[in-house]
Amino acid sequence: MVLPNNMHAEYTIRGFEAGKHVICEKPMAITVEDCDRMIAAAKKANKYLSIGYRLHFEPYNLEMVRCGTQKVYGEIKKLSGGFGFRASPSQWRLTKKYAGGGPLMDLGIYVIQAMCYTTGMEPIAVTAKEGVKTDLERFKEVEQSLTWQMEFPNGLITDCRTSYDDGMNFLKAEAEKGIFELTSAYNYTGQRGSTPAGTMNFPHINQQAKQMDGIAASIKNNSPSIVPGELGRRDVKYLQAVYEAMHTGKKVMI
Repeated sequence: MVLPNNMHAEYTIRGFEAGKHVICEKPMAITVEDCDRMIAAAKKANKYLSIGYRLHFEPYNLEMVRCGTQKVYGEIKKLSGGFGFRASPSQWRLTKKYAGGGPLMDLGIYVIQAMCYTTGMEPIAVTAKEGVKTDLERFKEVEQSLTWQMEFPNGLITDCRTSYDDGMNFLKAEAEKGIFELTSAYNYTGQRGSTPAGTMNFPHINQQAKQMDGIAASIKNNSPSIVPGELGRRDVKYLQAVYEAMHTGKKVMI
């Protein structure tokens, strides 16, 4: 059963009231206020709240983290990412009350995450523009596509795209000493990547199993989750900033 995103808060809080640790799917919620209620419920129950960010456990994306944050190939000069596919008219994704928004909420959040974990930084501002709707019936409730830019403290401005009408799945960093990239970045399997040193060659894992093992280990060892509720809250703040920028046409400071 697919639950509307605005039910994430309700059922997460119910879980804590039942005395359970909770893993919540992304995006964590629709609003930052709901995120705050979820985090408060976790603290009150003295339980862990983790968000379903499986790529934080996936070796190809972790190599992008290593190359970017350790400046293996020097400073990143350009960074771009995109994730999209063609959503059929019957999919729940096109109904706003179930999805909470369009491809930004469902797919764009992966790109937002990638911009942050590849740079090791958090953005200070965003600009955004909605794509032209070529199918007004299919996209009467949500955006068909969206482009946005994230500005980081060092002056880097990243280019981001998402769509429910075009296929794309990439993360590309252009650094001082060459390009490192994933040409298949965000799916549950099939990651591909390369660096100036050659083709990335990591095992393709069961991402959900690796994620569950990692979160379970943090609970067992009473150590902080690497994908905590606070991270989910941060990203909901970014999602809402991108939507605000899209609707107003103005730069939104974060």
